[in-house]
Amino acid sequence: MKAILDTHFVLWIVSGADRLASFPWLDRYRPWGVSPISLLEIQYLAEIGRIEVQNPQFTDALAEDSRFVIDEIPLVPLIRRAIELTWTRDPFDRLIAAHSSVRRLPLCTTDRVVRQNHPLIAEP
Repeated sequence: MKAILDTHFVLWIVSGADRLASFPWLDRYRPWGVSPISLLEIQYLAEIGRIEVQNPQFTDALAEDSRFVIDEIPLVPLIRRAIELTWTRDPFDRLIAAHSSVRRLPLCTTDRVVRQNHPLIAEP
């Protein structure tokens, strides 16, 4: 595992989204780390109707896909680091950035706020 993906990258990769063509550098970071927080965010997005995903099938398929490593991180260090990240109010962004920070792995994200504030951003 060379980097943590934000949730959008997880969804784009799994769906084979055309927008991935804009990020050819992403393959350098394989296998990609996936935070369990992204799995929760994906379920949340499905529940509010923003995406169509069936769980537990989606999570099971992701866990079996060799391109990804679901990184089980201890909760206490994750929360302690997230408490320090006062630059965002988005709980998912906060926890995923904290995951990257605790693991000392770059975060692959297109989120402008995260890119401006998180010190460990994957470089193209």
